[in-house]
Amino acid sequence: MKKLTKRDFLVPVLLLALSAIPMLGGMVRLLSLSAPATAESARFVAAPVPIVVHIVAAALYSLLGAFQFSAGFRRRWPMWHRRAGKVLALSGLATAFTGVWMAVVYPIPQSMQGPLTLATRLVVGGVMFAAIIVAWRSILRRDVARHEAWMIRAYALGQGAGMQVVVMLPIILLTGNVVGLTRDLLMTLAWVINWLAAEWIIRRRTRASRAAPALGLRA
Repeated sequence: MKKLTKRDFLVPVLLLALSAIPMLGGMVRLLSLSAPATAESARFVAAPVPIVVHIVAAALYSLLGAFQFSAGFRRRWPMWHRRAGKVLALSGLATAFTGVWMAVVYPIPQSMQGPLTLATRLVVGGVMFAAIIVAWRSILRRDVARHEAWMIRAYALGQGAGMQVVVMLPIILLTGNVVGLTRDLLMTLAWVINWLAAEWIIRRRTRASRAAPALGLRA
């Protein structure tokens, strides 16, 4: 059996690093639910189930997905890839559904969720949910390429919180906070960056898969 290389670990490490701060923030949020309610936590304390499901599902989605996209891990442990993929899909669906639910139902201050962020969350949640369904149906039909493409898109959208940290943290360090339209634009930008990155990865894989048979014919 082929040994894992440093490159096989590169993708999981990068994705886990991107997930680290959002997962830590989720743990802090879970702990805050057992404390007396504040103006910030009141909406979560009043209806804790969606936020708890969202945090746990998003953590599973981030952790499992980080290893699903490593070719070395898939080759070495194919059965684990399939089993973990089922958990990944279910946790992704739960993440998308609860994300949309909270965006619509929770009384989020407009300074933290303006019209642009609300609309973007609804689109992202809906597309992420649909992408996982398409990926699931594709693998049942043994269409591996289509399955991988849509799971890449779904995972990229699910990692929006991680990219938002990357985009917003420098401004927060400089100004102390980001609210209103600036926050809306930066949060939306983070999802756009992830989507574009996903499309770039998919096209690169497609070109590589098309080039491989051609190279084989020349040999």
